[in-house]
Amino acid sequence: MASTSTPLTLPVLPLDGEVVLPGMVVPLDLSDSEVRAAVEAAQAAARSTPGKPRVLLVPRIDGTYANTGVLGTVEQVGRLADGDPGALIRGRGRVRIGAGTTGPGAALWVEGTSVDETVPEPLPGQVAELVKEYKALATAWLRKRGAWQVVDRVQAIDDVSALADNSGYSPFLTTDQKVELLETADPVARLKLATQQLRDHLAEQDVAESIAKDVQEGVDKQQREFLLRRQLEAVRKELRELNGEQEGEESDDYRARVEAADLPEKVREAALKEVDKLERSSDQSPEGSWIRTWLDTVLEMPWNERTEDAYDIRGAKEVLDAEHSGLEDVKERITEYLAVRKRRNDRGLGVIGGRRGGAVLALVGPPGVGKTSLGESVAHAMGRKFVRVALGGVRDEAEIRGHRRTYVGALPGRVVRAIKEAGSMNPVVLLDEIDKVGSDFRGDPAAALLEVLDPAQNHTFRDHYLEVELDLSDVVFLATANVLEAIPEALADRMEIVRLDGYTEDEKVVIARDHLLPRQLERAGLGTDEVIIDESALRKLAGEYTREAGVRTLERSVARLLRKIAAQHELGERKLPFTVRDEDLRDLIGRPHHVPESAQDPAERRTSVPGVATGLAVTGAGGDVLYVEASLADPETGAAGLTLTGQLGEVMKESAQIALSFLRSHGAELELPVGDLKDRGVHIHFPAGAVPKDGPSAGITMTTALASLLSGRLVRTDVAMTGEVSLTGRVLPIGGVKQKLLAAHRAGVTTVIIPKRNEPDLDDVPAEVLDTLDVHAVTDVRQVLELALAPATSAAAPEVPVAAMGASPRLRALGEDVAG
Repeated sequence: MASTSTPLTLPVLPLDGEVVLPGMVVPLDLSDSEVRAAVEAAQAAARSTPGKPRVLLVPRIDGTYANTGVLGTVEQVGRLADGDPGALIRGRGRVRIGAGTTGPGAALWVEGTSVDETVPEPLPGQVAELVKEYKALATAWLRKRGAWQVVDRVQAIDDVSALADNSGYSPFLTTDQKVELLETADPVARLKLATQQLRDHLAEQDVAESIAKDVQEGVDKQQREFLLRRQLEAVRKELRELNGEQEGEESDDYRARVEAADLPEKVREAALKEVDKLERSSDQSPEGSWIRTWLDTVLEMPWNERTEDAYDIRGAKEVLDAEHSGLEDVKERITEYLAVRKRRNDRGLGVIGGRRGGAVLALVGPPGVGKTSLGESVAHAMGRKFVRVALGGVRDEAEIRGHRRTYVGALPGRVVRAIKEAGSMNPVVLLDEIDKVGSDFRGDPAAALLEVLDPAQNHTFRDHYLEVELDLSDVVFLATANVLEAIPEALADRMEIVRLDGYTEDEKVVIARDHLLPRQLERAGLGTDEVIIDESALRKLAGEYTREAGVRTLERSVARLLRKIAAQHELGERKLPFTVRDEDLRDLIGRPHHVPESAQDPAERRTSVPGVATGLAVTGAGGDVLYVEASLADPETGAAGLTLTGQLGEVMKESAQIALSFLRSHGAELELPVGDLKDRGVHIHFPAGAVPKDGPSAGITMTTALASLLSGRLVRTDVAMTGEVSLTGRVLPIGGVKQKLLAAHRAGVTTVIIPKRNEPDLDDVPAEVLDTLDVHAVTDVRQVLELALAPATSAAAPEVPVAAMGASPRLRALGEDVAG
């Protein structure tokens, strides 16, 4: 450790912002009054003592003197390189500054004590390693600066104190760091401090060099890329000149294209921002390709393109009537829309509150009734562009709202693509099969459609890809669905529901004659004068060869018939022209597939045994006839209770329980032998067991089947029924009356029983169907039994076990009344 000794009295030479360590030789400017005063005072004192003049070099930081100074000797006084007077001073050793004192001259004199900085020999191992490390670091730093001569001088220093003070020459040290070195009296601690400072500087220098290298490499790469691209442009220019092409294409200049395009103001601002990004980005950047694709999409959108609606209301109605038979509800709705839009346009009310007069209609009905083709007819009648968007099986929300632009292969949603494809902002967009939209981990597309189909929101629709507002309020959206219940309630609430309940037989004949037959004749390569299908043949095709709400199967039957005739003509088996009559159908396309129950042999009818009743139901394919079968188990089997089969839903199972409970509680009143119901099992079956069934409307059908089973009386073949039953025997209203009556008409049923409260629904049923049906509106199950059960004389054969029960006198009387 260092120790203090030898008191000294010296003039102070202040150093502003500078530090001199022992061993350093520094030139000082004598033009500074304080420096000159200290040197002159030292020279005056040296005249009376041997040796060179001595001064105390003290750092002065912000007017404050350090606690430790350096004893310096004035080696020479003369002129500096710039000609000013100066002195060359060498630092000799550290001095602890004490109290001030007096002395010759104008300088400040202080008392001090010299610091002993000797280190005992030999050096300890740790100190020797420290000396070696410092020399290695100093050598590395000096070599980077090219100071090879200084390297040898540093390597020759063996004294620990002198080696540490050699850091005073380091230009990278701050004044505070040099002061810290000056005030550290212990040579070993001072060398450690100098080593750490040098190590930190070298680390910083390595980082700076690495950054500078990276920057330089980037600059070199950009310069090289710039040079190569300039060369490439020159080559392309030469090739264009050789091929006689124009030098520049406007399509390459996105800014010019955006400024020239007819865009809304906000869309223009967004596009110009993207152009700015494109100009700043590198050609190799992936963001550049995303921006180009986005700009191409925006520029291709028909932002201000609109078609003028055809306001010829009569002409539009004639177009709809010519292209579609029936479907009066939807035709009437489109006519109303055009009429209102015409009046708004005439009065200057085209845009109200930023919204235009679009429409959102949902066409709900069974397959094959013309929902999809109706969309094109609506566009034709209105004079608008038509676009069809198939939604069946769509499970990704991005299909509707688009992908975010950051994804690879991002695209706008189907709605935006439909507008782009139409080339108009007011097309007719058909959202086909909207009830077939699904949902999974990628989101719910039906939820994304909520904004699209909301007339109060779709004037500010935002696609995730475009990210600019798109006005959809002038678009006529037509959605098609087979089952209304499959559409989410919130989505269905945003649309105006128009039901297409299927065609009557007369309408099918007209459609086949005016639309299907000409189309299929063309596809079969036959002329209209070569094959003529009689109207009776078309009626038989519609009534006995097909049984559907729509006309798809009917069209396939017509096509099959024409193919058969064309093949026979090519084989020389039949001559043309040929007229197809109803009696020719069996020879050409085989036997009928759907013969009405009333036309079958009485012994072959389903209702030829007690316990079978005919009901009416609504399915995804429209209305249909549903049979209910009931049987009683042998009392010896012990299988008591109610058994239900046929894939029945919970509501239908409950209806069966209610029907059974009603008969048990009112058996005495109806004079039915219901005592055995306690010990014998009741089995109710709905044929077509592979088809799921549910709903309350088969309640009176099951009650009638059980009453027929218990009484032994048959249910009339020409009677079909629908209605919910209560525990008290009330007949409650149900839905789908129109579809059910159309199904009864197709099946050849002549008498239909419906709830009294459904009687207003008969207004929706076509008059030609009501003319062929005898519709009874009832309020109580007893009325149903009076109408549906045949007289007791038409009971089942004796071999049927239930017939042995006989019929009660009251039910026999009811049957005789009905027969009468």
